[in-house]
Amino acid sequence: MVNDSDIRRVGIASAIGTTLEWYDFFIFGSAAALVFSKLFFPAFDPVAGTIASLASFAVGFIARPLGGMVFGHFGDRIGRKAMLVLSLTMMGGVTFLIGLLPTYQSIGLAAPVLLTLLRFLQGFAVGGEWGGATLMVIEHAPAKKRGFYGSWPQMGIPAALMLSTGVMAATNALTTPEQFAAWGWRIPFLLSGVLVVVGILIRRRVSESPSFKRLQRSDAKARLPIATVFKTQKRRTALIIASQAAENTSFYILAVYSLVYLTQNLHMARPLALRALMIAAFFTFLAQPLFGALSDRIGRKKVFMGGMIFLGLFIYPFFAMLDTGSYPMIVLAMTLALTIGQGSTQAAQPSLFGEQYHAAIRYSGVSVAYQFATVIWSGPTPILAALFVLWAGSYWPLVAYVGLAAVISVCAIIPLREAAGQELGTLEPLPAEETDAPDHRVTA
Repeated sequence: MVNDSDIRRVGIASAIGTTLEWYDFFIFGSAAALVFSKLFFPAFDPVAGTIASLASFAVGFIARPLGGMVFGHFGDRIGRKAMLVLSLTMMGGVTFLIGLLPTYQSIGLAAPVLLTLLRFLQGFAVGGEWGGATLMVIEHAPAKKRGFYGSWPQMGIPAALMLSTGVMAATNALTTPEQFAAWGWRIPFLLSGVLVVVGILIRRRVSESPSFKRLQRSDAKARLPIATVFKTQKRRTALIIASQAAENTSFYILAVYSLVYLTQNLHMARPLALRALMIAAFFTFLAQPLFGALSDRIGRKKVFMGGMIFLGLFIYPFFAMLDTGSYPMIVLAMTLALTIGQGSTQAAQPSLFGEQYHAAIRYSGVSVAYQFATVIWSGPTPILAALFVLWAGSYWPLVAYVGLAAVISVCAIIPLREAAGQELGTLEPLPAEETDAPDHRVTA
C-alpha cells in the first residue's frame, strides 16, 4: 500500500525530472526562434533562415516516436525507473554538447548538420521521458486522486518553459546583442549539465511502480510490448493520437511561434516577448493540479475536451489581442491560452491515457500514442505557422488550422474509456499468447 508521503515523493521527483528534461527541449525551441537562424543558417535570407531554424527544431519530433518505442519496450520489460534515469542522462548530455557546438562561421555546413543530429538525439531521449514519468506517478497514486497526482509531472512543462525562457531572458539582458550571438546563447545549454546531475540523484531515490512490481511477481510481462500495442490496441491508440490535435498544434504556436510573431511581425523587443511567455507559464503551472483534481471529480474526458474546445475558440482572439500591440493585452492573451487551454488538457493527459492500457504494455502504449501525436501535430506546426503568415499576410490560416484540429480532438476523445476513480486493474487482460506466462491474471 502506497501512503501519501510516498506518492508525494514520487510526484515531486517526476515533476523535477520532467522539468529538467523539458528545459532542455524548450531551450532549443527558444534559441531556434531567436538566434539559430543567424548562427547556423546565415546563407538564407531572414525569413528563410527562420524557417530552416524551426525545421531543425522539428527534427526532434521525428525522433520522439522512435525513442518512445525503444524506451517503452524496455520500460515494460525491465522497469520504469531505469528508463527514466537513462533518458534524463542522455537528454542532459546532448543539450550540453549543443552548448559547445561551433557555428556556421567556424565549420561551415558541418555546423547545421551537427545541430540537427544533436536535436534528433534530444528528441529520442524526450520520447522515452514522458511515458515513464507519468506512469511512475499514476501507478503509485490512489484511484480517487490519480488525476491530481498525475498532473504533477505535467507541471514540469510550464516549469521548464519558465526556467528556459527565464534563463534565456536573463542571459539576453546581461549581454549585448553581439555578446549574446557570440557566446551568451550557449549558457542556457551548458547549464543543463549541472541541472541533470540534480535530476538523476532525485530519480534514483524513487521506488519502482507498484504495477510493474506486480508484473514481475506474476511473470506476466508482454513479450513484445510494442507489437502487442499495434496488434490489440490499434483503434484506441489512433484515437489518443487524434485527440491531441488541438493541444499539440496550439502549444507550439503559443510557446514557440509566438516569439517569432512578436519579435519579427510586431517588432517587440526580445526580452519583453520572453517575459510574457514566462508569466503565462507561471499561471499554467499553478492551474494544472487544479485541473487534475477536477478530472477526479467530473472525469478526464470532460476536462480534456473542455480545454480542446477553448483552444479552438480562443485562437482568433489570441492573435487579435497580440495585434493590439498593448503589452498587458499580450500577456493576458498568452496567459489565458496557456493556462486554460493547455493547462486543462495537459493535466488530464497522464491519467486519461494511462487508464487506456494494461500494465504490461502501458509504457509502450502511452509513449507511442503521445509521441506519434507530436510528429503529426507538433513538429510541423512552427514551420507551417511561419509559412501560413508569409503566404497569407495574416494569421487567418492559423485560426482555421487550430479550429480544425479542435474538431478532430473532440471527435476522437468521445469514444475513449472514462476511468476516473476506478482501479487500474479493471482493464481487460491481455491474450495469453502475448505474455511470458499463460496465467497472466494480474491487476493492471
